Amino acid sequence: MAKEIPDLVAEARAGTGKGAARQARRNGKVPGIVYGDHKDPVAVQFDFNKLLTQLRAGRFMSTLFNLKVEGQDDVRVICRSVQKDVVKDLPIHIDFMRLRRTSKVNLFIPVEFINHEECPGLKKGGTLVTVRNEVELIVTAGDIPDHITVDLAGHQVGDSIHIDDVKLPSGAKPTIDRNFVVANIAAPSALRSSDDEAPEGEEAAAEAEE
Repeated sequence: MAKEIPDLVAEARAGTGKGAARQARRNGKVPGIVYGDHKDPVAVQFDFNKLLTQLRAGRFMSTLFNLKVEGQDDVRVICRSVQKDVVKDLPIHIDFMRLRRTSKVNLFIPVEFINHEECPGLKKGGTLVTVRNEVELIVTAGDIPDHITVDLAGHQVGDSIHIDDVKLPSGAKPTIDRNFVVANIAAPSALRSSDDEAPEGEEAAAEAEE
């Protein structure tokens, strides 16, 4: 299922360069640039407080936005750079790249696990160990999945679930060209402790025989 693309509201910014950017900051704005798609760059600015809230909400750099600027057509963009004040760690400039619906883009997509109750390993007391709670995929800008689904049904204690075991949305593929682990079904802690102690017991028995 494709996720709903959130709106990001900006204002057109008059002028470019350091002087215009400083003036925008004095007015409580964060200056930015929108570039790409074989079009001229457009200078914009964002309300500082609203932008800061969105940045702190997380996943900002991997979210496709519908950029709305009064008097201009909406455009889909993805953030490519956030410059921050080295002392205050607050945004002072932001860059966005335009995307078409058919554009390919790298995004981190959340991983969702289902059918816990149908997982023999978990029923036996095993623990689901999530190695990656999100996976970087190459996806089409017009069809970004909300998440990828990992089916736990049938997995036993000791099983590793690799990316090749996961059915990815149509047109999506991992950015990493290897079959990496997404999650493990770890043994119950009591069993792990028993296994850890086994070698010591064997060594003790061997010493007794000597």
